[in-house]
This record gives sequence, structure tokens and C-alpha cells, in this order.
Amino acid sequence: MSMQTPARRRGRRWIEDWRPEDADFWETTGSSVARRNLVWSIFAEHVGFSVWLIWSVSSAFLLAQGFAFTPQQLFLLVALPNLVGSLLRLPYTFAVPRFGGRNWTIVSGAMLLVPTLLFAYAVQEPTTPFWAFCLIAATAGVGGGNFASSMANINFFYPSDRKGAALGLNAAGGNLGVSLIQLLLPVMVGGAGIFGLVEASGSGIHLERAAYVYAGLALLATAAAWWRMDNLATVTSSPREQLHVVRQRRTWLLSVLYIGTFGSFIGYSAAMPLLIRLNFWVPEPEPLGTGIYFAFYAFLGAGIGSLTRPLGGWLADRWGGARVTLGAFAAMTVFTLGVLWTVSRLTPNPGADAGVATGNAAWFPLFLGFFLCIFAATGIGNGSVYKMIPALWKAEAERSTDAGTPQRAAALATATRQSSSALGVIGAVGALGGFLVPLAFAAPWVDDPLSAMRGAFTLFAAYYLLCAAMTWALYLRRPVRAHGLAAAEI
Repeated sequence: MSMQTPARRRGRRWIEDWRPEDADFWETTGSSVARRNLVWSIFAEHVGFSVWLIWSVSSAFLLAQGFAFTPQQLFLLVALPNLVGSLLRLPYTFAVPRFGGRNWTIVSGAMLLVPTLLFAYAVQEPTTPFWAFCLIAATAGVGGGNFASSMANINFFYPSDRKGAALGLNAAGGNLGVSLIQLLLPVMVGGAGIFGLVEASGSGIHLERAAYVYAGLALLATAAAWWRMDNLATVTSSPREQLHVVRQRRTWLLSVLYIGTFGSFIGYSAAMPLLIRLNFWVPEPEPLGTGIYFAFYAFLGAGIGSLTRPLGGWLADRWGGARVTLGAFAAMTVFTLGVLWTVSRLTPNPGADAGVATGNAAWFPLFLGFFLCIFAATGIGNGSVYKMIPALWKAEAERSTDAGTPQRAAALATATRQSSSALGVIGAVGALGGFLVPLAFAAPWVDDPLSAMRGAFTLFAAYYLLCAAMTWALYLRRPVRAHGLAAAEI
């Protein structure tokens, strides 16, 4: 790859000189510019995540609107956006060096109008077939792609010793979109009140209202990126260099870990409203039904997981990403076994037996408590794994060159580009967990949804145990020999 100075690109939103590792430059110029771009990147990613997960909570309202879908069909609707979102993360990552971070944020923000407006049309048309709902739900995946381009872009703005916290904040802002859509959508559509300030609508459910709100927010995010964000002219990378990370073993090992952390976060976030709806609540007697109403609790998990993500990045900056990741997987294993123990006490919900719903509701506090602990651990793990990515690429560059040489500077620049590409690849593979988790709960080959849920949590606990063993064996047992780093630096 040529190391020539990139050609000057015209336009006032292109920054030609960017040296975040230069302490003087960072203090006088870089930090304020990076902070401004981070703020608006968080907002755009937040809206993208909200649109991505709009089906996670709206699917639980479709039955109330007269759509006769089975539990398996509903879980498929919440899974499809995650599949498409994971597949789009790779090209979204590569778009940042090609088009510029600001420019791609504008484009990706405008693309959110497609899933929101299609959603508004479909839910107002009672004759909309299930296959059409699947196609429209799939388009919501464009919101998931925003994460990869946003993280790759912010990675270029910050010095290595601040990447953990910056990437953690950027990701947390996006992840909070999951929690807020699950909290506010029921209120916007008239399906629930909130804190006594707003009451549920007496005129039925109107899902299209949420779509119009988020279409407006998508326009606002697009305008904000146009006026307040910047492109870095120093960010150059060829597709060949970007795809080089796909052939590296560490990319796929870290992807396995990220499936366990982020895949669990997004998969559980998508499935949790339906898990509560199908196991702890029945619609009889009308109009309120009996048991636990999902709209009051579904947002809590995603909210906690989002808030603990920057904590994971901060802990990783301080103690090392590998150590924090190992702790996160250990906690996820223990608390998943707690959820499994709880659901083994539940009775299959026939959908109309108020006695069953009441009996299951007695176990709900334990179910929710264990689940929220899992969410907290996934957030910490998300932040710590993303800290490990640039650290490992930087370590390789430093190990292969001498300090203070032009070769070292060139190697570090290449490592930054490749680690940004790796963020996209690993994020894409990790997001596949968001597709697989709801499918595991649906399990069309299992007749009883409750049995499918028990089997799914058993499988998840085993996977987290495997990830913990991998983290210890690969990044803690012999970190210096394997990566040229002390454990606290990975």
C-alpha cells in the first residue's frame, strides 16, 4: 500500500491534518473536534438503533391489532432486522474511508426513512400478509449497519489511550436507542402509560405514530451530520487492505467473543418483550388482561446493558480488556443458569388461563433480576472486547518495528486502519447473535415454546463458558508471548 500523503479533497468539512497521537495537537485542536463528532455520531447511531429494534416491541402489539401470527412468526419478525443489520455492517465499515465519516452518516441517516415509512403503511393495512411484514422488518436492518460505520469513524478520531472510553460512549449512545424505543413506543402508540404522566389510549393501538416520530428523528440526525460533523482526509484504505483483516485468525477469535457479548445483548433485547408477553401475561379478562405487562419492563434490560457498556470500556482502559472480558463471561454464565433455573419453574402459558399467568407471575421478579444481571454483563463485555481490538493490532505493529522509526509510524497508521476494519467485521459477525438468539427461542422444531426457551438458555450458558475459557487461554494465560503485551494492556 502506498504511504503517500493523501491528495487534498475540497470542501470545508474535510480535515486535512489529523494527528490524535500528537499530545500537543490533541490538546489544542483534536479533542474538541473529536468530541463534537462523537456527540453527533452518538445521536445518529441512537436513532439507527431505535429503528433497528422497532420490531422488537411492536411485534408484541400486532396481535392486539388483529394480526393472527404465531409465536414462531413473531420471533422471526424480531430476528430478521438483526440478520440484515449484521450483514450490512461490513460494507458500512468500508464506506467510511471511501466516502468520509460525515458523508456516510448523512446517507445512512436518510436511509432510515425506508423502514420507518414502510412500517407505518403496513401496520395500518389489516390485509398486509406475513411475507410483506418480513420484507419490511428486514429493511430495518439498515439501522443496525449504522453501528459499524459510526464505530469505525470514531476510532480514527481518538488516540489509542482514549479509544476504549470513546468507543464505549459511542456504542452506549446507540445501544440506548434499544431501551428508549422499548420504553417510549408503547406510550407513543397508546399501549401503555408512563410514570403516571401519560395514560394508555382509550382508542386502541396506533403503531404508525412511532414510525412517524422516528422518521422525523432520522431527518434531524441527517441534518445534524450535514452541519456539525467532519470527514478525515487522512483516512485512506483500499478494499484489499480492509479485507486483509478477514484472513487474520484474531479477527475470528474476537468475533466469537463478540457474538457472546453483543450478540446476546441485541438478541435478548429483541426477544425480551415477547418472552414476557408469551410467558407471564394473558389477555383475559379484557380489557387489561392478567399477569405481567411487557411494556412496563421490556426496556430495562437494554437500558442497563447500554449504560454498562462505557463502564466496560473504562474498566478495560484501566485493568485490561481481557481481564474484564473474562469477568463478564463468568458473570453471564452464572446469571444465565439463574434464568434457566427460574424458567424451569414456569408452567406453559395457554394464552387464556388467568390462573397460569398468575402462577408464572410469582417467578417474574427472579426472572427479571437474573436477566438484568445478564444485560449488565453483556454491556461490560461489549466495551471490553472493543477495547481489545485496537490494542491487539497496535501491539502487532509495535512488536514488528523499532520505536521512533518511520517504519513504526507507518505500521501504527496501518494498524489503526486495519483495526477500524476489524471493528466492522467483528461487529458484523457479533450481530449475527441478534438473529440466532430469537430463533433459538422460536425453535420451530420444538412444539412447546417454554421447552424451546429452556433449551435455548442451556445452550447460551454453555457458549458463555466456552468464551470464558477462550479468553483465559488466548489472552491471559500467555499474553506476552502471544501478543507482545502484558495482560493489563490487552
